Amino acid sequence: MTESAQGKMLRTGVYPGTFDPVTNGHLDVITRAARMFDRLVIGVAANIGKNPVFPLEERVDLVRAETVTLGEKTGTTIEVVPFSSLLIDFARQHGASIIVRGLRAVSDFDYEVQMAGTNYRLAPDIETVFLMASERHQFISSRFVKEIARLGGDISTFVPPLTLQRTLARVRTSSVPDPERPV
Repeated sequence: MTESAQGKMLRTGVYPGTFDPVTNGHLDVITRAARMFDRLVIGVAANIGKNPVFPLEERVDLVRAETVTLGEKTGTTIEVVPFSSLLIDFARQHGASIIVRGLRAVSDFDYEVQMAGTNYRLAPDIETVFLMASERHQFISSRFVKEIARLGGDISTFVPPLTLQRTLARVRTSSVPDPERPV
């Protein structure tokens, strides 16, 4: 919790992700999480190990652009911030006592439970809350969106309009067709 200028304790949550690119599934979790907190910090992870298509600052800009009106709609302060530290350190830095994670499938659950347990071991004062993906978003992943776009498929139902334009431009200029790969 953090304190507001009026001395009121604010419920602060952190929703981390790579957001390469931000999907409608991410935005669904962000919208639902925003209703739970006075302040939601969306942490855009540098995560160079994932070899992102979008540079960190562009991912931050896209998430900001796609969430710009959300604070007004929910009454929540929304912040979008890049980070490259341990998640628990990032949460503490922003006064958050809760980490929000979205779950799509059992495979997500296995990984996320391990991460939540590790984070709890390192920081027992910070809890992890899981939000199940809405049914219409359970199969969306940034990885699948990029792959579909690279192969010329329609990703318009998976990402918001600005992200759609930027993703198509990015994958078309960065991908070289592999003649050995079936389409």
